Amino acid sequence: MFESLGNRLQSVFDNLSRRGKLTEEDVDKAMREVRLALLEADVNFKVVKSFIKRVRERAVGQEVMRSLTPGQQVVKIVNDELKTTLGEPGRLNLGMQSPAVIMLVGLQGAGKTTMAGKLALHLRKQGRRPLLVGADVYRPAAIQQLQTLGKQLDIPVYDEGPDGNPVDVCANGVQQAIRSSATTVILDTAGRLNIDEMMMGEIKAIKDKVNPIETLLVADAMTGQEAVKVATDFNNAVDITGLIMTKIDGDARGGAAISMREVTGVPIKFLGTGEKLNALELFHPDRLANRILGMGDVLTLIERAQEEMDQEEAQIAGEKLLKGDFNLEDFLKQMQQIKKLGPIGQLMEMIPGFSQAAKDVDLSNAEGDLKRIEAIIYSMTPHERRNAKLIKASRKRRIAAGSGTTVQEVNMLLKQFREMQRMMKQMKKGGARGMMRNLMGGRFG
Repeated sequence: MFESLGNRLQSVFDNLSRRGKLTEEDVDKAMREVRLALLEADVNFKVVKSFIKRVRERAVGQEVMRSLTPGQQVVKIVNDELKTTLGEPGRLNLGMQSPAVIMLVGLQGAGKTTMAGKLALHLRKQGRRPLLVGADVYRPAAIQQLQTLGKQLDIPVYDEGPDGNPVDVCANGVQQAIRSSATTVILDTAGRLNIDEMMMGEIKAIKDKVNPIETLLVADAMTGQEAVKVATDFNNAVDITGLIMTKIDGDARGGAAISMREVTGVPIKFLGTGEKLNALELFHPDRLANRILGMGDVLTLIERAQEEMDQEEAQIAGEKLLKGDFNLEDFLKQMQQIKKLGPIGQLMEMIPGFSQAAKDVDLSNAEGDLKRIEAIIYSMTPHERRNAKLIKASRKRRIAAGSGTTVQEVNMLLKQFREMQRMMKQMKKGGARGMMRNLMGGRFG
């Protein structure tokens, strides 16, 4: 989402870093470029004005002018002020109330129902027992969609069908949670294509009836400035306690995420980072600021790995890799583990220094390459996966035909796999230094 903004800002900072000493004129020129980059990214103009003012005041001060690396110091200031604009880290304030009631509100199409499922899954991982309540009786199939999500996640759903009264459905859902010992109730309320008095009146009535501890606005980050207006209107009507930004993985310019917290004063609590039900991240302003400025986000990558990857299987694979007996079956398992972490583009943006490299890579091709590799290995027999030396010409033709690829592509995979085995054996013999010496033709050591 922030690719265009990140590219523009990184270009500004690259120019600054090449200058040994900064003048006030250099700072002014850089701030003009930063202002333009933010406006083009659809950041609210009042937010841009306030942001630029704060950055400039610090950038022309002593902390930059006396710095040995003034360009880097300006980057740090922009990073600090970006974090200030984005607000506090996201966390739900569920208190001691049981069941704790969370009401999701928002416009139709923002992804409320899917977000209800994502949030329920997130809370269950935290040790809570969630109950989903289908209070959207207007949108066709909304209740059915919630029931499908509930079955998929093995999380109970309460509803009274399309003829139910939304206020009564929510109140009865809370009573059902008490009877079933659920600790959290998530209310999926109705949205509209546009904000109207009937919708606002209904969610006000629900709020008065069940007294939710959190009222979260689910906002589509792809709608740009309109998302800021929607957040302001909902906040004025029902005093929302937090924001959930959906479709943060899309190709929108990203300004809404930067603007919404400062314009409304309401914290961003979660980011929806994809279509899968586990594609939900707690909001961390420092990590998002780092991603925007191309500094990576290693902590989120580690958290995803700990959550999604089978740690015991990964350890066994790692030990086999270092022993040099890593085979194509192990390689397939590791590739499938990595795929659980998310799209390759997202992963590259989280690794410091790789966000620039990601721009030079056709990520659609990279995703396709992974699928082809998977197809090739699946077309092998278990015996061939465990002993790649068996794969000669006739077997290669059979594997290529079975995977819908070419013999050349099979050869390429086998060559890359043998190279990886060789490097691992070299590392086992001489450690990382030995491997580097081998790769660089003996120039090290």
